[in-house]
Amino acid sequence: MAGKEPIEVVLAFMERINAADVEGICALMTDDHVFVDALGTRIQGREKMRQAWTAYFGWIPDYKVSHEEILPKGNLVAVFGTARGTYAADGKIREENKWEIPAAWLAVVREELVAQWRVYADNQPVRKLMGDSTP
Repeated sequence: MAGKEPIEVVLAFMERINAADVEGICALMTDDHVFVDALGTRIQGREKMRQAWTAYFGWIPDYKVSHEEILPKGNLVAVFGTARGTYAADGKIREENKWEIPAAWLAVVREELVAQWRVYADNQPVRKLMGDSTP
């Protein structure tokens, strides 16, 4: 029986993100998973990412990603779409704290797991809602 194609792994990973399913996201990561955000910050390791995703969903409980184009090339998968959510500083979702931005992701898939998830997006609208004035 053939294994899952890299694109299938990435789509499953995105589904778990959209469900805010930290355990499901982590189950689709390699132990040495590397996450790189849009500013180049790197987090390595499944357990560190478990903490990072848990914290992120605390800030943005309705975070969702969508894809318009997906381009696979071997074990690499490029995804182009949007990210959206609501910054909930006090745990409450308020309309004025909603955001949506164009985004892209590059995944490296190894043995049917996501070994790397790299984000490309202008997160300034989100940082501004969070009170960060960094350009």
